[in-house]
Amino acid sequence: MRLRKGRRQEAGRLPGADECPGAPAATPGLAVELRGVRRRYGRGAGAVHALAGVDLALPRGTFTAVMGPSGSGKSTFLQCAAGLDRPSAGSVRLGGTEITGMSENALTELRRSRLGFVFQAFNLLPSLTVEQNVLLPMRLAGQRQDRGRAAEVLARVGLADKARRRPGELSGGQQQRVAVARALVTAPDVIFADEPTGALDTGTAAEVLGLLRHAVDSLGATVVMVTHDPAAAAWADRVLFLADGAFADHLERGSAERIAARMAALTGRTRAAAGAVAGAGVAA
Repeated sequence: MRLRKGRRQEAGRLPGADECPGAPAATPGLAVELRGVRRRYGRGAGAVHALAGVDLALPRGTFTAVMGPSGSGKSTFLQCAAGLDRPSAGSVRLGGTEITGMSENALTELRRSRLGFVFQAFNLLPSLTVEQNVLLPMRLAGQRQDRGRAAEVLARVGLADKARRRPGELSGGQQQRVAVARALVTAPDVIFADEPTGALDTGTAAEVLGLLRHAVDSLGATVVMVTHDPAAAAWADRVLFLADGAFADHLERGSAERIAARMAALTGRTRAAAGAVAGAGVAA
């Protein structure tokens, strides 16, 4: 996790960027930057604080895994960082662009043109061919559908001969490869992956994770992945551990065994804390 220090310079404002008035200056060289991000659901005594003040700075060209116990805020973190949900407070920047105050139309355009997504359920359109699914982000963004680019990314994920097939004709692993190709096709600032191997067997999962790793190492992509699997997290440069809506720990280049041990310790502390709170309530 990178610590910010020294004077920050304002990144150049991208054409069409909808800046949030009064937002702090961006830090050059960062792909993802969250400052004081909070997300609250509900009000009053029944409010749930899914994120409790998250600060994060991820350089370009890195692979970061986010883990945490159930209810720790992983999904909310990903949704806020990717512009799929709006934080209750704080600032989110992607590729130097402040997205927190963007209009919904501008945010939708940014997600289509500058972000890539890989989900557990693949989210491919069954009526489209593999090539058409890969080109979908370009089509939705109103860009020219570059079939040469589609062929290039399909070749990178080992599916050069599947362009005319439909998703239903492919295995689960092949469908996830199509999803990775779709995420890469616009050369996005950031690829967000939400449990990308959750529906795959161990061998196929390793192939998909290898593709994400290759995208970082060879293509300069930035990947942020939420996962519950220590073996998947071990492919990342760093693992960040969420607990109670805040980052509680991190591990650089950890093995699956070390990551699993760190997760077990964090889960144990979280359960103990929850038990102590419940006990205090009963005593009161």
